Amino acid sequence: MGILKVRITNNDTQALVVESVKKSFGCVDVLKGIDLSMLAGERVALMGPSGSGKSTLLNCICGIEVVDEGEIKIGGQCLGQLSPGALDQVRRDHIGYVFQSFHLLPTLTAFENVEFSAQLVGMGKRERIKRVTDLLKKVGLGDRLDHLPDALSGGERQRVAIARALVHHPKLVLADEPTGSLDSETGGEVLDLLKELSNDFQVALLLVTHDLASTRICDRVITMKDGRLITD
Repeated sequence: MGILKVRITNNDTQALVVESVKKSFGCVDVLKGIDLSMLAGERVALMGPSGSGKSTLLNCICGIEVVDEGEIKIGGQCLGQLSPGALDQVRRDHIGYVFQSFHLLPTLTAFENVEFSAQLVGMGKRERIKRVTDLLKKVGLGDRLDHLPDALSGGERQRVAIARALVHHPKLVLADEPTGSLDSETGGEVLDLLKELSNDFQVALLLVTHDLASTRICDRVITMKDGRLITD
C-alpha cells in the first residue's frame, strides 16, 4: 500500500478540491495532509475503519470544522476565505447531504421536506413546485407527495432524502452510509438511484461506506487509514 496523492488540476468542471488538509484536536492529529479532487458527475467511495478520520474529513468539506492547514474548494470557492455568512450560502447552494438515518422533518410531507430545501436557496414558488414534483416522480414517489415520513418505508424515506439533496442542483453530494439502515435489496435500489441522478445532474458524489458492495456505483474507491488517504 502507498499513500494516495490525487493530482490537482485546473479544470472548470471540478466540484471539489481538498489540498494538503490537516486537522488536529488537541494533541491528536486526525487529518495528516489530505489531497483529493473530484470532477462534476464523478463518484468516489471513501472507506476505512472507525476513527480513521472519515467523519472529520466530511465535516471539513462541508465547513462544519475549520482546517488547521491546507485548502478546501467547492465549485472553485475556497472555504477558508469566506465569511460565516458566505460559507453558509456555499453549503446551502452547492452541497447536498444524504444520511443513514434520513433526517427528514417528521411533521412535513415528502413534498414539503424537499420543498424546504428549495426554499432555503431562494427558489421561486413556481419553479420549486415544478422541480420538487418532477424530482419526486423521478425517484418513484409521484404517488407519495402528501405522505408524512412515518407513512413511508425506509427506502421511500431515503428516496425523499435523495430528492431533497438534489433539488437545488448542488455541485457535490455527501452521502454518509446512505444504505446503512436498509435491507440489501432496497439498499441496492437506492445506490442505483444515486448513480442515475449523479449522471443526470452531473453532481459529484462522495460516498462514505463500510460496505464494499456499495462501491460498485463509484468511479474510484479510496481507503482512509490513520488520517491519510491510501490505495491498494
